[in-house]
Amino acid sequence: MRKRKSSFPVKPLSFTLIILLALCFVLGYIWRILTTADYFRVKDIVTRDVLSVDLSYLKGKNIFSLNLPREAASIARVCPDCSRVRLARIMPNRIYVELVRRKALAFLKLYRFFAVDEDGVIFFSSIQPDGANLPVITGLETKVFGPKPGMRCENRELSAALSILKEAARTPLLRGYKIQRINVAGIDNITAQIPLPQDQITYAGWKALEKKDFLEIKFGQGNIRDKVVIMAGLINQEKRNLNNIKYIDLRFNEPVIKFKDVK
Repeated sequence: MRKRKSSFPVKPLSFTLIILLALCFVLGYIWRILTTADYFRVKDIVTRDVLSVDLSYLKGKNIFSLNLPREAASIARVCPDCSRVRLARIMPNRIYVELVRRKALAFLKLYRFFAVDEDGVIFFSSIQPDGANLPVITGLETKVFGPKPGMRCENRELSAALSILKEAARTPLLRGYKIQRINVAGIDNITAQIPLPQDQITYAGWKALEKKDFLEIKFGQGNIRDKVVIMAGLINQEKRNLNNIKYIDLRFNEPVIKFKDVK
């Protein structure tokens, strides 16, 4: 019995290889033109933000040869108040820059005031505490070391204070009761101060007392969400009598209300 001869498609395969090589050559030629032509050199940096960094070094570079993710990461490192930087090409010769600024949740008092966002990243802010409607966190001067703008503070006490602020901000019953200051003496000794509404402040001779009245809430670590809910319920339950409350203590299994006239 005669063996069949296997026929290998040499000609079609050779033709396909020639087509692929020609295509690679054409694409390579086009890419070389795109990356060397003056028409595609960056002339303008476009942004809707006020840039705090000089990006003029991008001008004159080829728009296709720029590694945009790497450039964005480089800009973010020298812009600590930005949570994200995005670069995009606008053909034929412009680069669009989008800066997403960090949103300050509070001010953190260390050797100076730093703004701090909800993730615990600290940064400098053009707004100072006396001109911003933001709470101030104190008591961590000896617990946060070597603070630098753009650094995330891995600190339990700061995390607890930020959790209190975040939960209070998202609780509807506390919309009229904004935390103004949080003092962190320890992880189980955190005191939040809430200014009393104007109708709760004691008046003498038709003039408000010079000392501002605050409602103090004491927190410990753990179950922050539940404790903030309890705080909101107690404040609304006693809203007609807040001026007579010295503090509310939420550090124990059962909340404790300490009145000023009780010794």
